[in-house]
Amino acid sequence: MAVMPEPRDGDTRPSLNTRPIASVAERLGVNSEHVLPYGRDKAKLALEVFDTTRTGLRESKLVLVTAITPTRAGEGKTTTTIGLGQAFGRLGQSSCIALREPSLGPCMGMKGGATGGGRSQIVPMESINLHFTGDLHAVTAAHNLLAAALDNRIHFDNDLKIDPRRVVWRRVIDMNDRSLRDIVIGLGGATQGVPRETGFDITAASEVMAMLCLAETFPDLRARLDRALVAYTYAGEPVTAGQLGVTGAMLALLAEAMLPNLVQTLEGTPALVHGGPFANIAHGCNSVIATKMALHLAEWVLTEAGFGCDLGAEKFLNIKCRSAGLAPKVIVLVATVRALKLHGGVRYEDLETPNPEAVRRGLENLDRHIESIRHFTETPVVGLNRFHNDTEEEIAVVRERCAAAEVPFAVADHFARGGEGAEELARLIMARANETRMPFRPLYELNERVEDKVAAVARKIYGAASVTFTPEAKRKLADVYRHGFGELPVCMAKTQNSLSDDPSKLGRPRDFTLTVRDIQISAGAGFLVVVTGDIMRMPGLPRRPAAERIDVIDGKIVGLA
Repeated sequence: MAVMPEPRDGDTRPSLNTRPIASVAERLGVNSEHVLPYGRDKAKLALEVFDTTRTGLRESKLVLVTAITPTRAGEGKTTTTIGLGQAFGRLGQSSCIALREPSLGPCMGMKGGATGGGRSQIVPMESINLHFTGDLHAVTAAHNLLAAALDNRIHFDNDLKIDPRRVVWRRVIDMNDRSLRDIVIGLGGATQGVPRETGFDITAASEVMAMLCLAETFPDLRARLDRALVAYTYAGEPVTAGQLGVTGAMLALLAEAMLPNLVQTLEGTPALVHGGPFANIAHGCNSVIATKMALHLAEWVLTEAGFGCDLGAEKFLNIKCRSAGLAPKVIVLVATVRALKLHGGVRYEDLETPNPEAVRRGLENLDRHIESIRHFTETPVVGLNRFHNDTEEEIAVVRERCAAAEVPFAVADHFARGGEGAEELARLIMARANETRMPFRPLYELNERVEDKVAAVARKIYGAASVTFTPEAKRKLADVYRHGFGELPVCMAKTQNSLSDDPSKLGRPRDFTLTVRDIQISAGAGFLVVVTGDIMRMPGLPRRPAAERIDVIDGKIVGLA
C-alpha cells in the first residue's frame, strides 16, 4: 500500500488495454465454467481450475518483490509488482500477478489503498480498495461468530470450564478504531453475558485471515479452524475452536472467500488478488491458493510481501514457502532514493530536495537487506523505483554501490510509463532466473528451540547483537513448550519503520538488543506471534484521516488514493 509521487501531466488515471473479465480469464486458459463473475470487471475462480491441464507453459517461475525499510508512505512494492507483470507481458511472456487485498483501515486512515499507482495499477481501483468481493467481511463474520460462541458457552453452563480471565480470542473489525482496543463486555446484568475485559483487533490481524491465506483446501482450512486456540480452562489447559462446535458454520461463511479473485492491470495483465494479513503483525502475504493458482496458469508469477524485507520477505520465506513448498526463483529488492535519504538522516518533509550525500549515507540500509536475502538464497536484483524528482546524480550513487557489490541493478519508471518503464528490470530478472543455482533454504529448522529461532531472525535479518525476553514473554514461552507448540515457526511482530524494534532507529542499527515482550500462539495459522516493541493489533485513525477526502460525486467515488 503506497502513496505514490505526483505523476506527470495526464498520467493519473489512464485507460489502457483493460478487457472484459471473461477475456482476462481466457487469456490465462481458464474455462468459462470456472469463472464466477462479480459484475463486469472482477470474478472469482473456482478451485477446480487446479484440475485442468496446463498447455503450452514451461516451468513456472515465482518472483518475490520486497523492499528496503520504507518511509511512512511506502516505497511502491505493489506498483513495482504490477509494473513488472505488465513488462513481462510486453516482452511476450505469460505472466500473472498475485497480490493481497486492501484493508479498509489503511484506506480510510493514512496509508491509502493497495492497487498501485500511475500507469501500474490494478482495476477496478475503487472496488478493490473498498468492499471488493466481500472476503474481508466474511473473515470478520467468521472470526466474530467464534467469539460470540465462546462467550455464549461461558454464559450458559461453561461445561468446558473456560476461565473468562484467560480468553485469548478477541473480536475484529475492518476499520482503524483506537476506542475498541481495550473494552469490557457483558455489562448490564445476568442476562447480558459474563463481564470480562477484551477488545478488538483489525480484521487483517485476525488469525482467521492468516488461516485462510495459508490453507490450500477446504479440509485444510477446517482443520486449521478446529485447532485454533481461543482460551484456557481454570486448570490452565487449552480450549480450541473445535470444542465450541461452530467451525463448520465458520467454514460456510468462508466458502466463497476461499476462492481467489481475478482482476487485471491497466494493460490487461491478469492479477489474482486474494487475502490480506498485515505484515508487521501477521505474515503479510497473499493466499497460498492464489499464488499456486497463478503458478498453475502462467509462466511468470509476480508477488509481493508486506513492508520491508525484514518483515514481509522473512515471513514469506520462513512461513509461507516452508508451509506451501514454494521457492522464489528471483527476489527483487525495491529501493527508492527518498527512503535512502531518510535513512541518511534527512527529515521526511525534506525528502524531495536533491541530496546525493544523504543517499550515500542511507545505503547501509540497502546493504543490510541484501545480506539478509543472501541468508536464504542468492543475491537479489535491486530495482530502483523512480520518483519524478529523483536526480541522475542520486541514482548514480545507488547504481555504483550495487556495481561494487556485484548486485544486479536496474531503474524502473513504471509509475509514469507502465510496463514499458519496467522492461529493463524484467529482462534483468529473466537473466537472473536462468543463472540462479543456489536452492532456497529457510533461516532455521522447526525443531530448534523457540529462543534460537527468534535469535536467528534477530541476528541474521535485523542485525541485533542479542535478544532478551520480558518476564511476561518467558511465562508465555513456558506455555508454548508445555502445550506442545515449540516446533511452530515464529511470526515476528515488529515495527516496519526500523530494522530494530525501535522505530526511531533508522539506517542500519548496530549493537542493539531486541526485546520480546509477548508470545501469542496461533495454532490454527501454524505459527507463534513473537511481539517486540509497541505493536498494536488495532491501529487508530490519524488526526486528518483519508476518509475526509473520499466522496461520491455524480455517482462516482472520488478521493481514494
